[in-house]
Amino acid sequence: MKGVILAGGLATRLYPLTFATNKHLLPVYDKPMVYYPIQTLVNAGVKDVLIVVSGPYSGHFIQVLKNGKEFGLKHLEFAYQENPKGGIADALSLAEDFSEGESLTVILGDNTTDADISKPVNNFKKGALIFLKKVPDPKRFGVPKFDSTNPKKIVEIIEKPKDPPSNYAVTGLYIYDNKVFDFIKQCDPNYIGRGELEITQVNNFYIKENQLGWFELNGYWLDAGTFDTLLQANIFWAKKRGSTVLDI
Repeated sequence: MKGVILAGGLATRLYPLTFATNKHLLPVYDKPMVYYPIQTLVNAGVKDVLIVVSGPYSGHFIQVLKNGKEFGLKHLEFAYQENPKGGIADALSLAEDFSEGESLTVILGDNTTDADISKPVNNFKKGALIFLKKVPDPKRFGVPKFDSTNPKKIVEIIEKPKDPPSNYAVTGLYIYDNKVFDFIKQCDPNYIGRGELEITQVNNFYIKENQLGWFELNGYWLDAGTFDTLLQANIFWAKKRGSTVLDI
């Protein structure tokens, strides 16, 4: 199993912080944000990793991550997404050669979690597996709609629904077999009108093939892509690492 971290985009929601560097290099307590998804992959036994970057600060990653050895990675390489507004599926398409026909564990670079995903990673066979988490604000995410007669089966994923069919969010953590690249090539950039290749459409292609499963994350998970969630992530990891400053 190989791993892919998607760390592109312009992160306009975090201006002016991201005028200076890539969002995924901003600090989350005592580490750059991208350290967290790297550690999630390494803890699951995934040590051959591609990081997809984009934007004017892509070169900053090399100085921060070097060759990845200090994280326990066996191999680290980078790919450049020429269109930072191309979408998650567009970024993932750059991993096709890297995958060499293998399955991939994919995580967004702004996801911080202490969940152990080693079991679903090691047990994965084929199709796709998405990781879900109950959240208080599902409208911000892709949300699964479950079969009314089989509550464990997802029949559709709806992106940022006004009326969410469940209180689960599709986190930025996925496992795909190599068929994912065929599905990406079928994506419509106007799928929901954002001009992007949507990972939600990819997941719905797997649903149509009856090849999408899901796993609920246990423990902490948060995407640190807004000012509020970036602050929340800093507070959580500071407390987890024993900081007493917040008790003052």
